[in-house]
Amino acid sequence: MMKTLFLQAPSFEGFDGGAGSRYQAKREIKSFWFPTWLAQPAALVPGSKLIDAPPARISLKDLLDDQAKEGYELCVMHTSTPSFASDVKVAEAMKQQNPKLKIGFIGAKVAVEAEKSLKAAPVVDFVARNEFDFTIKEVAEGRPWAEIDGISYRDEAGELVHNRDRAILENMDELPFVTEVYKQNLHLEDYFIGYLQHPYVSIYTGRGCKSRCTFCLWPQTVGGHRYRTRSVEHVIEEIKLAKKHYPQVKEFFFDDDTFTDDLPRAEAIARELGKLGVTWSCNAKANVPYETLKVLKENGLRLLLVGYESGNQQILHNIKKGMRIEVAKKFTSDCHKLGIKIHGTFIMGLPGETHETIEETIRYATEINPHTIQVSLAAPYPGTFLFDQAVENGWLDIEHAELIDEHGVQMAPLHYPHLSHTEIFQAVEVMYRRFYFRRTKILSILNEMIRSPQMLVRRLREGVEFFQFLRERHQVAG
Repeated sequence: MMKTLFLQAPSFEGFDGGAGSRYQAKREIKSFWFPTWLAQPAALVPGSKLIDAPPARISLKDLLDDQAKEGYELCVMHTSTPSFASDVKVAEAMKQQNPKLKIGFIGAKVAVEAEKSLKAAPVVDFVARNEFDFTIKEVAEGRPWAEIDGISYRDEAGELVHNRDRAILENMDELPFVTEVYKQNLHLEDYFIGYLQHPYVSIYTGRGCKSRCTFCLWPQTVGGHRYRTRSVEHVIEEIKLAKKHYPQVKEFFFDDDTFTDDLPRAEAIARELGKLGVTWSCNAKANVPYETLKVLKENGLRLLLVGYESGNQQILHNIKKGMRIEVAKKFTSDCHKLGIKIHGTFIMGLPGETHETIEETIRYATEINPHTIQVSLAAPYPGTFLFDQAVENGWLDIEHAELIDEHGVQMAPLHYPHLSHTEIFQAVEVMYRRFYFRRTKILSILNEMIRSPQMLVRRLREGVEFFQFLRERHQVAG
């Protein structure tokens, strides 16, 4: 087995672009997801090491010092469209220090743009396409690259070779627990998510999503649109292990694209979690029936992360969300009745957006009133339907399609004849201010702070970070 480093490279200060982030950018408040997409293949390679540089505040110098000490033979780096150029520079520095080092990239960016990525980065020896866990295992085992499904690489003559695709993984229980990798390599307290209790741990219980949202990255590039799941028993065994490793954990988060895609299974897992007495949260679609929500709540569910996206029904049709607003309203009302908190996510600048639909979405968010919200800019990632649609319709200037600026702050790459980049960009701050600066919401936040000293400290820190984020956005706009 090759001595292997799994790496999320040093990047922008506070940049959450890791191997678990659904969109890569500097957040409104400090946030870092666990690097699950790196930890999973690392769990298949005995003796490997995982470095998640951004949350650990590891610099390029620190990384090179570690490489000099450890003498890695193989480095597997997670990359993304926004971080690719920066990741290539790190790879060049590592290769300059150790010319014998083999460097491979993984992630949605290289999964769908294998040849383009290799041509743009001569320092990269190979990329692993699509679902890459066992692909990387075989590379680390020293198997000849010509025999490994799912990779694209440079042969000895420097020619690019694309092997056949790897068959999709059907038995998800074949994947070992990522919590073992977390325990050996990561500092739990480095990982923050604003709407989750701290410290938290996130894992996947399945891959793929039945929904066909045109903007969503992972199902269109790596996970697929069929929900492939681990057995209930396998999930519960990992939670038991995580509890043993991390007795201080306040909350577990199931990061499946839509954990509620399989309602009977979600209920079965919930009942087992209830026996363990753990607090947990997950991603959900805004159509879970009251009866299921009740079972989940009674067995430890605290919060649902819900993608509402827009308050305009036609926009939801345009992005193939498969959701009716009246259904989402009833779901939200049911959650409020049951005491389930919601972190609602919204996107500005989707196809069909106008000044009127922006106002409609803001009014919708204040009406349904989730506990917290996240407002993002429509991001046309290569490999998604939205990207192809935007290019075809002239909404995206392909020569200036940056998703973030030089500080890692998300930009508005899409524009329409009736709605400019700047107007879409500014809508994010308008929505945040109108949602959070309401009397009822301010009183709700103050009540949280009064009841919990820990929450008081946390909300004050987040407030400082939020206003700093707004200042940085103004600099981008200026």
